[in-house]
Amino acid sequence: MANEHLENAIELKEIERSLQKQYKTDTFSKFLRALDQYNLIEEGDKIAVGMSGGKDSLILAKMLQQLQKFSRVKYEVEYIAMDPGFSPENRQKLEDICRYMDIPVKIFETNIFEVVHEISKDSPCYLCARMRRGNLYAKAKELGCNKLALGHHFNDVIETIMMNIMWNGSYRSMMPKLKSRNFEGLELIRPLYLVEEKDIIRWINYTGIIPMDEACPIMEKKNDSQRQNIKEMIANLKKDNPNIEKNIFKSAENVAVDTVISYTKDGDRFSFLDEYNNLGANNE
Repeated sequence: MANEHLENAIELKEIERSLQKQYKTDTFSKFLRALDQYNLIEEGDKIAVGMSGGKDSLILAKMLQQLQKFSRVKYEVEYIAMDPGFSPENRQKLEDICRYMDIPVKIFETNIFEVVHEISKDSPCYLCARMRRGNLYAKAKELGCNKLALGHHFNDVIETIMMNIMWNGSYRSMMPKLKSRNFEGLELIRPLYLVEEKDIIRWINYTGIIPMDEACPIMEKKNDSQRQNIKEMIANLKKDNPNIEKNIFKSAENVAVDTVISYTKDGDRFSFLDEYNNLGANNE
């Protein structure tokens, strides 16, 4: 096989079978649990899956394909990939991987890399991410989809929590689903919400496919990032506390609002003083 990213790839049937066999407990079962726990897929949904060619979107696409074969809940899927200005080599790599994995991807072009480079040279990542998300939403809407599925996983969730605490001074989580404010009737869903990155890596290594983990011309030149720093910090904490990752995740489920100094809801800020001043003197 001429393409080096597919030279060691195992047969497609074995790739698909592996999600129902040796990797079922750590990947497919957790995927199904997230769908059920957060009510991510409903009867009649038409779901656009954002394909980047990376490990996360590949496993997400294959699990959604397999679920369609036996699910009582009937839904449609469109696989979409945005070309933000890839090099010809990376564009070809994306096409080759999706073809090999039997993912009927629809690729559409944008000039995001060029625009971001021109107007946001110093801090391009935030603008690039927003523009990518907006273009994916628009394409999903154009195709008549009511949901956009992205490949964010368990570790993305806990890293987002910690990044907000450490760098933004706020407590914010990455939600399993969100309603779009700019595209009426469209929801963002994250079916890999409970799947750990290490298990996705184990699976992609088993397939023999070298995924497109980073095709951004800026990030290819950077060896560090806030997220990478957080990954390393969590890994170090895990040496002393093996449950650190699960505990960070559970913290978003166990927020005791009456013990926080202030919080916001729907844009309004509430302080503990609001309630404290209304309490009786003997309410300790």
